[in-house]
Amino acid sequence: MPNGKITIDDIAKALGISKTTVSRAISGKGRVGDDTKIKVLDYIEKYNYTPNVVARALAGQRTFNIGVVWPDDYNAVDLPFFQKCMIGMSEVTANYGYDIVVSLITSDDQSALKRIIDNHKVDGFVLTRTLVDDKPSRYLKEAGIPFVAVGTTTDESIVTVDNDNYGACKELTSVLIAKGLKKLAIIGGSTDHIITKTRLNAFLEAFKEAGLTVDPSLIYLDCEKAQKIGNAFMELLKKGIDGVVCMDDNVANAVMARCRTEHVKIPDDIRIASFYNSSILENAIPSVTSLNFDERNLGAVAARMLLEMIDGEKVASRTLKNYEVILKESTK
Repeated sequence: MPNGKITIDDIAKALGISKTTVSRAISGKGRVGDDTKIKVLDYIEKYNYTPNVVARALAGQRTFNIGVVWPDDYNAVDLPFFQKCMIGMSEVTANYGYDIVVSLITSDDQSALKRIIDNHKVDGFVLTRTLVDDKPSRYLKEAGIPFVAVGTTTDESIVTVDNDNYGACKELTSVLIAKGLKKLAIIGGSTDHIITKTRLNAFLEAFKEAGLTVDPSLIYLDCEKAQKIGNAFMELLKKGIDGVVCMDDNVANAVMARCRTEHVKIPDDIRIASFYNSSILENAIPSVTSLNFDERNLGAVAARMLLEMIDGEKVASRTLKNYEVILKESTK
């Protein structure tokens, strides 16, 4: 009995036939005798061989579905990003005759991914978030199925695509410093997310290039709930800051809400900017200085890269440079 996962080569050796014959028996394509086909299928059933990745690739069989993985810890302010990415993906996949299967997963539970793979539901995946401890990426690597991750990672073997968050965040911070804001604070979300570290590093680098030092006491991370964000902001006000950079529109929205309740005037009393803009901030009063990215294009590029991988093409990671620094009333 074979040890661990068996391959087409194992089946061929065990039955004394060629790998091509095994592949034909599995796919139902090409000439192969009924007796041989029955022997192959019986062997597969007996040893629980799943021809999902290897055999389908050899036989040219496809589901014409791709899986798009959303993290289950997303909140309402994340939706515009995911929705715009999905629109871009859908526009590309539709042109190739592919449909999209959406799955919610946790960072610690990969059972949903396993179920989709075991049931042969997709030909590949797009992960919509990268993590510091990226268990979903590791699981897909071990499964041997094509996937593209939206974001960045320290694992160079993973194919990724992302907007140039580092360059954009550094540029916006540099603009704020040039406007005379030297005591800038920064409030961000989960340090489990690589994007949080990317944004912080860009913020720090902008200060370094300006010959300035950042006060570590003005950095507040792992602030995700409105109450915690608001409390962090009030503590920062006591430290005499002249501005606060919010890592995303969730943080910016909570900071502005606290300003209203505490009668803090923007930009007279404090200046505010966000490293990410979505529809959440479109109608904010005053309007918020922020970074605009093309999430629709990001999703389209991710889908196109995945389809190329499914076709067996070699695909390299990409960083998309199309961002805009939008200066508005909140930093005047």
